[in-house]
This record gives sequence, C-alpha cells and structure tokens, in this order.
Amino acid sequence: MPFSFHTWRQGLAALMACAGLAAVALPAQAAGAYPDKPVKLVVNFAPGGAADQIARALGVPLQQALGQPVVIENRSGAGGNVGGEAVARAQPDGYTLLMSSGGMVSINPAIYHPMSFDPAKDLVPVASAARVMVYLMVKPDFPARTARDFIAYAKANPGRLAYGSPGNGSSPHLAGEMFNQATGVVSTHVPYRGAAPALQDLLGGQIQYLFDPGIGLQHVRAGGLRLLAVGSLHRSEEFKDVPTLDEAGLKGFDADTYFGVYAPAGTPAAVVSRLHDEINRIVASPDFRERMVAMGGAPAPMTAAEFTQRFGQLIRERGIRGD
Repeated sequence: MPFSFHTWRQGLAALMACAGLAAVALPAQAAGAYPDKPVKLVVNFAPGGAADQIARALGVPLQQALGQPVVIENRSGAGGNVGGEAVARAQPDGYTLLMSSGGMVSINPAIYHPMSFDPAKDLVPVASAARVMVYLMVKPDFPARTARDFIAYAKANPGRLAYGSPGNGSSPHLAGEMFNQATGVVSTHVPYRGAAPALQDLLGGQIQYLFDPGIGLQHVRAGGLRLLAVGSLHRSEEFKDVPTLDEAGLKGFDADTYFGVYAPAGTPAAVVSRLHDEINRIVASPDFRERMVAMGGAPAPMTAAEFTQRFGQLIRERGIRGD
C-alpha cells in the first residue's frame, strides 16, 4: 500500500484502536504528561524555503497549544533525505518531528538508490499542512514578457538558459522537467541546497529562470523579478492577473506540491493524535491561511499516491536521479 498523507486517515484509526496498549507500554506519567519538554521540528530543506516558512508558521501556534517550546532545526541535503533520516532514526516519543514535502516520501525512493531509510516504514504521517504552487519567474530585463514569449525564446535558444531548484527531485526541479518535456525546450538544471540559494542566484543573474515555490514573490511585489506564469491548474489568489501555464498552452500542467508533518514510526498513538488535532486546528485558522496565501500557497491535503501517479512517469522518462 503506498505511503501517503491519506495514510493517517487509515493508519491513525488503527493507532487509536491500540491507544490503550500504547499507554500501558509507557509509564503512566509519560503517557499523560506529553509534552513535558521542548519539541524539535526538523525541516529537511534550507532556511528561507517553503518548508521552512511553513514550519515557522506552525511553530509559534503549536508551541502555544502544547505549552512547550517548538524548536525549528534545518537539516538539508539529498532532496530532503538528510532531515528525513534524522527523524526516522530519532526516539519515537513525539519530541522529534519532521516538516517535509510529500516528494521526500513518494518521489525520493524512485530517484535515490539506495535510500538509507524507508519513509513508508520508518515514518508515520501526523498531519498535512499546505499546498504550495510554483511560479515561473525571470529578472525584469529578460527578453520575454509573457509565458508564451518565454516558451518561444527558450525554444529559439536551446541550451542557453539555466534554471535552478532546491535539489534533484524537488517539485521545482520536476516542474522544470515537465516544462521542458511539454515544450521541447532544452535547458540546464542547476540544483541547490534549498530554494533560497536558488532564488539568490536568479537575482544575481547566475541562472535565467526559476520555478519558485513562493519565496520570491516578495521580489515580484517589489519589482525585482517578473512573474510570467503559475505552474498550477489554478491562478494564484494574490496574482489573479497572472495566467497559469495550462492557460498559456501547456494543457494539464500542474506542479503543485504538498507539505506535512511526520513522526518516527512507533510514536504512541495518543501522541500522534494530539499532534494531529493541534496541527489541524492551526492549519484551519485564518492566520495560518493568510500566511500561506502570502507565500503563494494554501492549506490543503494531498496523498503521496497522487504524487507518485503524477510524477512517476516523468521521473522514468526524463531519467531523473539523485545526487
């Protein structure tokens, strides 16, 4: 059975069914007192990226809900595998959690051979957090001013353009490969250790375009970057005048990615349930929604099975591999 955000709907029910057994297995005080010390939320991408921003949007209200500090720790590398493994190997007591894209769970096993851990066995999903769109951005002096012009320019200049991403297998990387496949464009992919350094190189002119996960929108608002299109089936709530790539002629183009919170496998059901309920309340709040919209996303769930179905064929056809 594919491991997915949907898994918590089925798996959580099973875990809750044995919650009494989990409580017996733990000392009574520990089972009833969670949490009684700080909780660490590991972000498996670099500071400043979408995962980091979502984690920090969750961090403060989760800290208030739990009554204990929530410490954000960035552990990037290998498309999220470094941070993912750190949490998978942590004590399953609810004090070490992971904020990750669904791609680490559903896509990385297809492109990193071998993986040092099995996300399907070593992690348990706690709650989904947000859907993040990707935005096709260039500098203001780029020759193309629309998505259609950009496609024409890229086709007329094969091999001369480079785009960045947070790393091999990341949703911006897959968006770039989807774009190249759909248009016949030939360009160079430059992987970084996070979205923030990729954005800095776009601003600095080292790369020519970027499928940005929303962190570059501040530069669009300030006039430092030009937004050409949204890599989703739906327009952005904030940039309603900017067309989608689907509207620009790339029918069915959808590179949205989804982020959620995970815990080490074996974490007690009562702890998973508590975290799930608290995070869901936060995700449903107007404040969280406002922050997600500002970064170009929205609170929304999605299954890892849908990730696999959507991107599995692309990974095989384009020969994408890990670092």
